[in-house]
Amino acid sequence: MTTAQIGIIIAILAYLSMMLLVGFVSSKDTNDVKDFYLGGRKLGPFVTAMSAEASDMSSYLLMGVPGVAYFSGIADAGWTAFGLIVGTYLNWLFTARRLRNYTEKLDAITIPDYFKKRFRDESNIILCIGAAFIIIFFVPYTASGFSACGKLFSSLFGVNYQLAMIVSAVIIVGYTTTGGFLAASKTDFIQSIVMTFALVFVVLYGIVTAGGLSQVAENARSLPGFLDISAIHDSATGTSQPYGFFSKVTTFCWGLGYFGMPHILLRFMAIRKSSELKLSRRIASVWVVLSLGIAVILGVVGRAMTQSGVLESLLDTENPTSASKAETLIVVLAQQISEHGFLFAFLAGIVLAGILASTMSTADSQLIAASSSVSENIVQETLGINLSERAAMITARATLIAVAVFGVIIAWNPNSSVFGIVSFAWAGFGAVFGPIMILSLYWKRTNRYGAIAGMLSGGAMVFIWKYLVRPLGGVWNLYELAPAFAVAVIVIVVVSLMTKAPDSEIVDEFEHVSKMS
Repeated sequence: MTTAQIGIIIAILAYLSMMLLVGFVSSKDTNDVKDFYLGGRKLGPFVTAMSAEASDMSSYLLMGVPGVAYFSGIADAGWTAFGLIVGTYLNWLFTARRLRNYTEKLDAITIPDYFKKRFRDESNIILCIGAAFIIIFFVPYTASGFSACGKLFSSLFGVNYQLAMIVSAVIIVGYTTTGGFLAASKTDFIQSIVMTFALVFVVLYGIVTAGGLSQVAENARSLPGFLDISAIHDSATGTSQPYGFFSKVTTFCWGLGYFGMPHILLRFMAIRKSSELKLSRRIASVWVVLSLGIAVILGVVGRAMTQSGVLESLLDTENPTSASKAETLIVVLAQQISEHGFLFAFLAGIVLAGILASTMSTADSQLIAASSSVSENIVQETLGINLSERAAMITARATLIAVAVFGVIIAWNPNSSVFGIVSFAWAGFGAVFGPIMILSLYWKRTNRYGAIAGMLSGGAMVFIWKYLVRPLGGVWNLYELAPAFAVAVIVIVVVSLMTKAPDSEIVDEFEHVSKMS
């Protein structure tokens, strides 16, 4: 084993040990199911902000976004980043405080539970639909994280991709099942710091290695369309292709997804005081701008390094339309860094731990949300099975393991694209929960019939557009989130207006929360 590998392994083992320790310590404050799922609503503003953003910025921050920027230039990755930045701010501004106040008043600890109580759905139809969609979309989302871990260790040490993925899943499940939501939130806070260091350090190294900013810019400009926000660089042909208006709009619409992300919305619900959300919003907004901006720059720097001959090409010659290989950019750079001695190898290990951090911070939160949907929303409330606290905790932890197993199965193919998997799951959550979340908080005429119809139509349209409409190409080649989101909003409004208005008790409750917020 080389000095570089030893330094990397020491850094990664130290990081993983820290995560497991946090899980063990957090378990002492996890006394019941409410603590396991929502941490007793006692998160501080810094942990709330950074854990929300870390759980949001999954492996696509360090692998997906830089990979897309490396592959085709700044347009696709840049418009996505811009949409996410705007969506992050608006979600904190319009959703966070009202959702925190509403869920506390209703004593709701999951998103489906909030919808059930908000619309007084005694039939549990909303609860069941919400829980089902959480499971459907969180499994592939979690799979993207496992895939990123597999690619990391496979590229780094030449180990079997599947074995590396399984080991990573075991570690994530280990600390999450031990400490629950508190462990996930505290580790996410630490992971956001590690992720930030990884991005900044690698970008600075890349700029210096490529010969400075001016050389990076010159190399990037030599690629047609690479630095153009209205064009993309076609790596297969070496030419520039237009990045049209509809592509910009639908890519920008990634930001709509935030209003429906259960693992992010849970952070709003878990903060100790709604008055502290303003500070959390500022912290989160600054961090997301910096992190996404640096991630796009990393892709540009990496491609410039390839142009100058100091970095091997990360284009897949066998599949020139795939950006999957480009997603290993930060791994390859970390390997280069590790060759400069033990200290640099240790720093490279921290960079690679940043990739683990981006993956684990999302996977743990997703596992918590999926677990709560099964244990609380399906087993106990929908099926009416009364569980003791001990039995409920066992069911929750068993669900975590089951979701992780299915995630490993989906990510078994090493050629799966992290960015592609995340984009589909993101669209699903955004379309199913986003429209009804906004309208439930701001339109008192919304009723249970509109909620049911909107969730079903939004979820169905994601699949319809992705697999039936989008393949038609041309103007139909739009990211499925935007049309699905629009359809869901229209359906909710129309169905709510065509059916019975909410009872006065529901309206009074809505107005009370509105005044509080």
